[in-house]
Amino acid sequence: MTRAVRLGPRSLLTLALVSAVGVVAFGWPFLAPPTSRVGTHTQDAPWLFAGLLVLLVAVVAAAIAESGLGPKAVAMLGVLAATGAALRPIGAGTAGIEPMFFLMVLSGRVLGPGFGFVLGNVTMFASALLTGGVGPWMPFQMLAMGWFTMGAGLLPGPERTRGRAEVRLLAVYGFLAAFAYGTAMNMAGWPFMGALASNIAFDPHAGVPANLARFVTYCLATSLGWDLGRALVTVVLTLTLGPALLRALRRATRRAAFEAQVTFEASER
Repeated sequence: MTRAVRLGPRSLLTLALVSAVGVVAFGWPFLAPPTSRVGTHTQDAPWLFAGLLVLLVAVVAAAIAESGLGPKAVAMLGVLAATGAALRPIGAGTAGIEPMFFLMVLSGRVLGPGFGFVLGNVTMFASALLTGGVGPWMPFQMLAMGWFTMGAGLLPGPERTRGRAEVRLLAVYGFLAAFAYGTAMNMAGWPFMGALASNIAFDPHAGVPANLARFVTYCLATSLGWDLGRALVTVVLTLTLGPALLRALRRATRRAAFEAQVTFEASER
């Protein structure tokens, strides 16, 4: 199956290391013990991790690009990222109506996990610039969307699972991943709450069970409806528009012939 980018050992290692740091960046409130001095930097830690994630995401994107992100793949990356960035503001502020997520799922499925990770990062960066949503949360959004899109490329059976079975698989993945994305972004913003809502805010002096209960309450109270809207919109668009878009993406990928080697023959005189 044609892929825009095939991940080599170096890219895989870099991606794994960056993802590990990303897990720490998202989950540090649960990883740091109550006696740790990290708790005294509740408001600073997200900024520090955001700066670190910017550098690490750039490193992994460069490693993936080095492994084969050619001119044709860059052109498709630009088109899909621009489309996703344009789709994102359509439902801004309206119950999680975010059509860009279904485009990310289908693109990652067709073009592979390496392309998907870069596409997720670039799309969120471009949409943040377009909507003015630049802040310490942006690197977290970039990494989370990179994981979201990469995961679609890692789903089993891309050569064998086609037709309705594939569309249903992508719809289920999109539904679950939409909630996972929302939960991850809740983790990124939750420590910022401070004393605004003491019963659901992160407490640096509390243990993991107490903070986990606070976090679950925070998710239920603030984002459940939004995440459900995002998940349902992703499912509906995948089931209705998915088959046509999958065919279009695969046709474009075949015509682009990403993996074809360019050769030059000497002219005969």
